Amino acid sequence: MKGIILAGGMGKRLYPLTKVTNKHLLPVYNKPMIYYPIECLVKAGITDILLVAGGKNAGDFLRLLGNGADFGLKHINFAYQEGEGGIADALKLAEYFAAGDKICVILGDNIIQGNIISVVEEYEKQESGAMILLKEVEYPQRFGVPVFDEDGKIAGIEEKPENPSSKYAVTGIYFYDSRVFEIIKTLKPSDRGELEITDVNNRYLEWNELEYRFLSGWWTDAGTFSSLKAAGNLVAETGANNVS
Repeated sequence: MKGIILAGGMGKRLYPLTKVTNKHLLPVYNKPMIYYPIECLVKAGITDILLVAGGKNAGDFLRLLGNGADFGLKHINFAYQEGEGGIADALKLAEYFAAGDKICVILGDNIIQGNIISVVEEYEKQESGAMILLKEVEYPQRFGVPVFDEDGKIAGIEEKPENPSSKYAVTGIYFYDSRVFEIIKTLKPSDRGELEITDVNNRYLEWNELEYRFLSGWWTDAGTFSSLKAAGNLVAETGANNVS
């Protein structure tokens, strides 16, 4: 399985902090934000990694990360996303890198307390399709939200709904087979002008090939002032990406 970290975008919600740097290079407690998704993948045994960067400061990733020696890696692959086309738009740049393999996609501002080792092992055994990780959150309106049927299966996923159907958020960690890139090619921009990852997940759902698991431990993004502060506090208090 290959790992893909999406760290593009302009970080407008964190302006003026992002006026002179990419948001994923901002500090979260004692490390740059981008360190956490890399460590998450490496600790799960995924060492073939592509980082999709964007914005005016994409070159800073190379200066910071080099070939990944600080993470025990021999090499890190890089790709560049032009503009702000959305998560799925950034992911499509990874088609050549994926080369038909299964992939684990993690957003560059996602930080977790635990690890995804067991989920990676489980998805490796899954014959095809996709898998997403869910977490109960206080404000699901900020995220993609699953709609459950009476049997506890996901009937659909709503993107940033004003009145969420559940208290769960689709975290920024996704597992896909190679068909994800064909799905992306059929997508049309949303009202936000972006290719939505929710549309990708709903396509797998239409095929009855979308599995889900609940993420243990805390989870947060760090894309707003409040969540960036919360992420730093959580890491300081409990740590992140624990192996146990």
